[in-house]
Amino acid sequence: MLATVALASTPFLAPASLALTLGLVGTSCSSAYYKAWEVFGWAKRDLLVDFVQKGRENQAEAKEQIQETYKTFQALTGTDGGELEVVYKRLSKDLDRSKGEADDVKKSIADIEKTATAMFTEWQKEIGEIQTPELRGKSESLLADTKTRYGKMIGAMRDAEGSMTPILRKFEDHVLFLKHNLNAKSVSDLQSTVDKIGGDVSRLIEDMESSIQEANDFIQSMESKGASS
Repeated sequence: MLATVALASTPFLAPASLALTLGLVGTSCSSAYYKAWEVFGWAKRDLLVDFVQKGRENQAEAKEQIQETYKTFQALTGTDGGELEVVYKRLSKDLDRSKGEADDVKKSIADIEKTATAMFTEWQKEIGEIQTPELRGKSESLLADTKTRYGKMIGAMRDAEGSMTPILRKFEDHVLFLKHNLNAKSVSDLQSTVDKIGGDVSRLIEDMESSIQEANDFIQSMESKGASS
């Protein structure tokens, strides 16, 4: 009841943003959560599309922030004297922002997976209620196709998210090391590491761009074919 009242008082927020505002995602009562949305015309399909859109945005933001962190890391190797402390502090802040963006991506994937599971479960149940064989067959075919497209999209998202962790770990290791060894010699010794991490970052960006494109394709297919539930 409280969720419904809160929803009614904030009609212009998109589901992903509103769910986070109200703390609805992850609630122990999933049926109440989805029923609250259905009161306002948001079926599970609509919620899934919205969460995928949010996940796509989070990935784009994470991609930009990780690129910025790498640029700062790269700039540090060309810094000496009094500027070392300034650039180091900027690198530390950039790393914290990157970790925050990575956490947002992880949360988005969890929201997407939970909503997709609920949608597919309901869809399968409702197929069993269709009495006309031809219509039931069409719905089963559409469900199978949607599951395939979803699997490809969420797989790309998981791959990109998983690729972020080792890179952020490398950044964090060097930030912690430099915290106690911030001098020109230590910084100059990082050049080979910068080049190696640069290759890792480039591959990550490719993975993230591929994942973002998969999200775009999935959203377009859901909107054009009107997947049920």
